[in-house]
Amino acid sequence: MPDQTTRRAWLLTAIQREPGPITTQRAEQLLATTTWSCHRNTARKDLRALSRRGFLFAINADGRRTYHSTTRPR
Repeated sequence: MPDQTTRRAWLLTAIQREPGPITTQRAEQLLATTTWSCHRNTARKDLRALSRRGFLFAINADGRRTYHSTTRPR
């Protein structure tokens, strides 16, 4: 059976393993290591979607938005 992991689920798992906050640039770098095509706008949309679903929370500081995980890695 093919792997059914979605890009956003994979990104959330990767974020949970990161030691600090995640920026759009870091999310883009993480996704660049996968087979999914990813550009900055895709990473930004994925972070926003994960935030809306309650998996991440955003903090705005000095004109930059960073995301932090609200869940622990499994």
